[in-house]
Amino acid sequence: MKFYPLLAVLCCFCSIQPLVAQQLHEFIDQHIERASPEPFAAESTDSEFLRRIYLDLIGQIPNTSETLEFLSNTATDRRSHLIDKLLEDSRYSRRMSEFFNVMLMERRGIDPDWQLFLTSSFNKNMAWDEMVQHMVSPDTSNETTRGSAYFLTKRLEKYGQNPTDFPGLARDIGRMFLGMDLACAQCHDHLFIDDYKQADFQGLFAFINNSFIRSDTDYPAIGMKPIKVRLEFNSVFEEGTFSTGPKLPGLSEIPIPEFIGGEEFAVEPNKETKAPGIPKFNPLDFLAKQLPTATNKSFNLNAANRIWYLMMGRGIVHPMDLHHSDNPPSHPQLLSLMGQQLADNSYDIKWLIRQIGLSRTYQRTGTITPSVANAKRHEYRVFSEKPLSAEQLMWSMLTATGQLNLIPTQTTTVGSDSTETQQEQLGESIDGILTDFLDAYANPPREPETEFAPSVRGALFVLNGPRVLSWLPAKPGNLADLLNKQDREYADTLYLAILSRKPTLEETNYFNQYIGSHSDKTKAIEQAIWALLASNEFSINH
Repeated sequence: MKFYPLLAVLCCFCSIQPLVAQQLHEFIDQHIERASPEPFAAESTDSEFLRRIYLDLIGQIPNTSETLEFLSNTATDRRSHLIDKLLEDSRYSRRMSEFFNVMLMERRGIDPDWQLFLTSSFNKNMAWDEMVQHMVSPDTSNETTRGSAYFLTKRLEKYGQNPTDFPGLARDIGRMFLGMDLACAQCHDHLFIDDYKQADFQGLFAFINNSFIRSDTDYPAIGMKPIKVRLEFNSVFEEGTFSTGPKLPGLSEIPIPEFIGGEEFAVEPNKETKAPGIPKFNPLDFLAKQLPTATNKSFNLNAANRIWYLMMGRGIVHPMDLHHSDNPPSHPQLLSLMGQQLADNSYDIKWLIRQIGLSRTYQRTGTITPSVANAKRHEYRVFSEKPLSAEQLMWSMLTATGQLNLIPTQTTTVGSDSTETQQEQLGESIDGILTDFLDAYANPPREPETEFAPSVRGALFVLNGPRVLSWLPAKPGNLADLLNKQDREYADTLYLAILSRKPTLEETNYFNQYIGSHSDKTKAIEQAIWALLASNEFSINH
């Protein structure tokens, strides 16, 4: 009998169900929904969700077979299963490399080594902090990651008679990795933002002002001159001279060690190979250690904010590079939570993307009803429309028209297991097409692509551009060819291929009648395809 109490305790303990930790996507919805007493939009239709998640995760619309497969799936977990499937799709790394190239380089160009670094990093799901470490302190000995130096070298290029733009590079490090645009604090404390001090800008400047582009390599590479003294600077509003060593905003200054003359190099310069040598003290190494760390709250918040933008079309802090007390987050607790959990989950970008994708917030419809007619974008009560990027438009038009089927090895990506010949074939096929789309839709170099900017050139590109018009006529295996072989039900085929949904009754009647009764069926089919490609519904992620 004396064992009964212990047995009872054990039985009670064993009967308790294990507590399941609440996942981030549930917290996302709680924070968003708690912040507004107003109604929220309904859940998106399966067609809306399908097209949206394809565009966000792999950068293109689904093809007809992918659309029909998902729409016919009645499983309750079909959406989460699709998210997981696309995150493992080979096209995911291409989409992420395209998105992050635009975000980090702002259309400054592309470099094969840089492209290899991005694509291979996302293929391996490299942690974001590790990627940033490579970018700010690149290792030239690693052929896979050395292209990360392009982030620095492209910004250090000289244009004409202009000197190397060290201030621009310091500004971009603050913008891209801390969400802080300190450009207006270069010569004095910011006049309108109390948080931005001149010492913050100069501290970033001190990390990179002795760097240079190495001339002894054919690939992007950074060298560093030995640093012996602290950086001196003056304010236009204050008397005296100030100084600082390398320093991140909010963190301690890094002391500059003293070396006896001739002992400042860990690896001496080589006159024969023109290798510049490696100093014992390299500020970029310290930047790589201090910037992308779990203890750097600004880094965490900025990373979470930019991934939120990727999925939602707007940052919780907006604009994204203006984190400061006068521009607070729309949902500060949520942003803080996402930043912390991203760090706790080893800066796994896939993990955060998945959590956002699983949320009700992401899966709401973009359809405006009377109950959400007054919704503001920062409330996330309704899904906000996002214009397709030049890359998304290209891949989606290729998919919709069936032209993608006619490009050799169209699924090949740099860094995959494909052969070099296959990669060359893909490059030759895609590069010229992408150039045309960039000319039509991309922003000029050095301009962030965070807001929708409609242009006449973009409209004309679809309306009468020879590139798109060449995809309309029937070729074996493309959309027009398929439609030409049909006798009826044209609308279903058109809408599933181009808009990833079934047509309404009105749309069905119109297109079936238009094509079926037209004196020139072939011409009618081309015009129908053209009309849907030129529609707002196609060019917007909604």
